[in-house]
Amino acid sequence: MDEKDRLGDKFRDVERAREEQWAHQRDQELLEKLRKKGEQALCPQCRKPLVAETRGGVAMMACADQHGAWLRAEVLESVFKRLK
Repeated sequence: MDEKDRLGDKFRDVERAREEQWAHQRDQELLEKLRKKGEQALCPQCRKPLVAETRGGVAMMACADQHGAWLRAEVLESVFKRLK
């Protein structure tokens, strides 16, 4: 019975890793599209351009003056799933 549980855990770990890899790749593609469009997202507080950053494997747009960071909803969901 323990072997089945461990095998199930391994399958869940593999699936989680694939989801995270897919999400990271998708984030990179979307960030690249933003860069190509030339559209610059601005910080709502200081109105300076946001910069693309990756921290802990999570791609985000962040204020250079540390006013905050912004994530797409899908990225935020994947972060929440990792915390469970």
